[in-house]
Amino acid sequence: MTGRVEGKVALVTGAARGQGRADAVRLAEEGADVIVVDVCGPLPGVDYASSTPAELDETVALVERTGRRAVAGQVDVRDLEGLRAVVDDAVARLGRLDVVVANAGICIPRTWHRVTPEVFRDTLDVNVTGTWNTIMVGAPHLVTAGGGSIIVISSAAGMKVQPYMVPYTTSKWAVRGMAKAFAAELAQHSIRVNSVHPTGVATGMTGEAMQSALGRAMAEDPRPRGMFTNLLPVDVTLPEDVAHTVLFLASDESRYVTAHELAPDAGVTEF
Repeated sequence: MTGRVEGKVALVTGAARGQGRADAVRLAEEGADVIVVDVCGPLPGVDYASSTPAELDETVALVERTGRRAVAGQVDVRDLEGLRAVVDDAVARLGRLDVVVANAGICIPRTWHRVTPEVFRDTLDVNVTGTWNTIMVGAPHLVTAGGGSIIVISSAAGMKVQPYMVPYTTSKWAVRGMAKAFAAELAQHSIRVNSVHPTGVATGMTGEAMQSALGRAMAEDPRPRGMFTNLLPVDVTLPEDVAHTVLFLASDESRYVTAHELAPDAGVTEF
């Protein structure tokens, strides 16, 4: 099947690399023009390297290689008005907006007593406020278009307890609830809102620096470490695996799916 989102325009945040890039490219492969947004600069408190402008340029190149258009914006999702300006300009250039993928997020693993007020605040600011900002600047364009799909990237941590990451887990449960709340109110405009809950995904967020931080937390309290075990015999999935779920929710194949959680999680939430 091809052209599953032919003629649509999608916004993807956190699109410079990893899961956001995979989402943008997969949507483009199936016919969508894409607005790709990323901070491309230092992220607060994280253990892994931040994205760069060159990585966002590479995402644009990969989208354009499919024959679709890409408009890029370098902006922090915590900056509501800055994000609005980027999205409004891009929509004016591409003509419409049909799909919003609120993907940008951070994770800072620590045992509970090593979480600082700054870590807690920064995680919620990026993951929760950033998601709210993304929907607030995108949803009005979907209303104008007569409908569409909003896809909130949560986590397996938004469906079950995950240890060593109280702020992250808090944020991912919050955006799960946010998706349901928006779904209730935006339904009158034929806008669907769903959340996606992956297990560990092989991105920069789950690289060596992140694993080292997680390992230190596990060493302090090894008992809950088994809660990360997937039912299927894989340790992590690929960004493209999540992108298939995003594509389904963006397409008309899911036209009556709203206020739901879809979990490409290798069964981790059932373990």
